[in-house]
Amino acid sequence: MSQRVEEDEKGQTQLGPREVYVEELPDNDDSSVCGGSSDEEDEDRWKDARKQQELPSEYWHIQKLIKYMKAGNQTATVIALVCLKDQDLTQEMNQEAIREIGGLEVLVNLLETNDFKCKLGALSILSQITASLDTRRTITDLGGIPLLVRLLYDPSSQLQMLAAETIANTARIRKARKIVRKKDGIPKLVDLLDVPQVYLGSSIEELDQEKQDTVAVVRGSSKALWSLSKSQKNREVMRKAGCVKLLARLLRSVHEDIVLPVIGTIQQCASESKYQLAIQTEGIVEDLVRYLSSPNDDLKTHAASAIFKCAEDMTTRNAVRQHGGLDPLVGLIKSEKTRSNQPLLAACTGAVWKCAISPDNVRRLDELRTVNTLVGLLAEEDEQVLTNVVGALAECAKLAHNRDVIRKVQGIPPLVNLLNLTNQPLLENTTRVLGECAWDSECMAEIEEMDGVRLIWSLLKNDSPKVQAEAAWALVPCVQNAKNSGELVRSFVGGLELMVRLLYSPDNQVLACVCAAIAKVAQDRENLAVISDHGVVQMLSHLVKTDDDNLREHLAAAIANCCNWSTNCHEFGRLGAVTSLVEYMISERKQVHRTTALALANLSQDPFNCITLHQSRVVPYLLETIGSTDEELQEASAICLSNIRKLALTADTLKI
Repeated sequence: MSQRVEEDEKGQTQLGPREVYVEELPDNDDSSVCGGSSDEEDEDRWKDARKQQELPSEYWHIQKLIKYMKAGNQTATVIALVCLKDQDLTQEMNQEAIREIGGLEVLVNLLETNDFKCKLGALSILSQITASLDTRRTITDLGGIPLLVRLLYDPSSQLQMLAAETIANTARIRKARKIVRKKDGIPKLVDLLDVPQVYLGSSIEELDQEKQDTVAVVRGSSKALWSLSKSQKNREVMRKAGCVKLLARLLRSVHEDIVLPVIGTIQQCASESKYQLAIQTEGIVEDLVRYLSSPNDDLKTHAASAIFKCAEDMTTRNAVRQHGGLDPLVGLIKSEKTRSNQPLLAACTGAVWKCAISPDNVRRLDELRTVNTLVGLLAEEDEQVLTNVVGALAECAKLAHNRDVIRKVQGIPPLVNLLNLTNQPLLENTTRVLGECAWDSECMAEIEEMDGVRLIWSLLKNDSPKVQAEAAWALVPCVQNAKNSGELVRSFVGGLELMVRLLYSPDNQVLACVCAAIAKVAQDRENLAVISDHGVVQMLSHLVKTDDDNLREHLAAAIANCCNWSTNCHEFGRLGAVTSLVEYMISERKQVHRTTALALANLSQDPFNCITLHQSRVVPYLLETIGSTDEELQEASAICLSNIRKLALTADTLKI
């Protein structure tokens, strides 16, 4: 039975029953466990005796102190707490001594007393020993979290600070985070961050004791919120409680021990769109950029990580450049010191990757010769760093001159070699950068020489839809620019069948990319014959009833090029693809109009399809697109109208 500490009329400490969160374990009916032999019992006793001989004197001293706390009066309890605090509680052996004799339960029970010294002593010890995972779990199961939350409302700054520090440790486990949220501890922790600016702008030596205690409460509360922010539900509660504005104020504090958990909390929350908007509004990006130049590596790591997560948004990416953030980021990834700090290197390369999504940022990165540095980092072994580096190269390679730089600094061979790894995010980025490089004929020749096309094609079998999509998209320039591409494609045994089979994918992005690849493959008549035998016409016809404009664009292009074999053109009409394609002309996307017009022009070569087109009232749309400034769209629209007109004239002649 668990116990609680209560004070009797004489002020002495008494132990009584209290509720705990421990769940009862199921009985074990295994007879082999229950009925051990006498030899096994003797062996266990021998082990216990040996263990007792090996234990240090501090172990037994700590257990004696716990016994005094259990049996003694209030004064004895306080003295025992003071003595226990003097022990090195960071050692696992000393923490085990407390756990084995039931000391954690006593410490939790002491949090419910009305005696200030008992609560202060218990919290002082709990704030240290909860750094251990086992201790955190036990404290949570004993019902300690609600008591800690209650102490946040205590008028004593010392108790508030220690309670917050203990919550910061225990909230590293999911169950504790949930209990803090359920007991409304988060709004109180956020409220404790609201202190006068003078406390934050003055060094700790310039403050009196009362103000120092207030700063300590802010430090503990910010650490607690950092731990709690690992939960998505907690982050939402924090945001609604108004934490972002307070975190922005604390970022400008001179107290580094406050800034570190604050910036850690920000980077934890920065991946959510609502927080990203709040971060922009509160001007936090400028502070993040400033901390990239901090001498503290942890601050730099969290600042770069926050930028990494926020820079998905265009406004944030531009703000990083405008506040001069690209220069320190590139400086960090060039530094030899950073190479030995993998978390910092991963954060900085990730921030560079996301910032490089904006072309204006890439131009500044080019001025800093970033591509050369990134290629040098391809020798790193950390896959998170490699993923970020390759992602940054993929964004930079969208500009033609950077493809040439990658080739000249020998970047193609290590990129192709990365295709042999299994890390899916890394494979996504690697296929993306090789696909960008493949638009350059010299890069493509090097990729082909290293058998890169075969490796990319093999990724169509990967379990990840994102990898499949990126691989299919990378094959578009590979097929277009490879020497003897038709023969190269046919050399991959089962490759064309694999590509057609991907048209069964439920993922629209995969379908769009595969259709784009099929559109290129179908330009070779022998390959078109092969994929036709594999049922590509039926599969493409099945996909035409889609509202996804990206899929529509590439699907129409695939249909256009697949019409040029045998009876494919007539089959598309028979399977009902023509009527659905006409609806694509309503799309607001001009690229959809172009590829759809090409498809309709080729389909109109079949008289049956011409009749269907006329009945589907496609003529008004074609009359509009024939006046487009896009010459390819003009020509396709004109061909389709011409074929429909020819059929009409032929019909009139037959009537006469």
